[in-house]
Amino acid sequence: MCLWILDFLLNRLQFVKIGDNLSSSVTLSTGTPQGCVLSPMLYSLFTHDCFSSHVRTKILPFANDTTVIGLITNSDESEYRDQVNKLISWCNDNNLELNVNKTK
Repeated sequence: MCLWILDFLLNRLQFVKIGDNLSSSVTLSTGTPQGCVLSPMLYSLFTHDCFSSHVRTKILPFANDTTVIGLITNSDESEYRDQVNKLISWCNDNNLELNVNKTK
């Protein structure tokens, strides 16, 4: 099964179609196809080692999204900010690009 999934993910051709016009194709060997039924499961496998290091913060992955939530008391955001920085480092280490347009 692992070989089947690997074969499915490697050397995929991608192109854009607008009306009757097709762009030239590009070969991809990273990520998962958008809309694929395997994508949420693969995202979970890719991110299985991404977890919170603080008791009052949580990392919540869902489908192809991840949220950091934290309990901030007495205006002390240090654990929350530390967890966000650790998530940024984890993403960099694992070649995942954060969409800064969706980040708040």
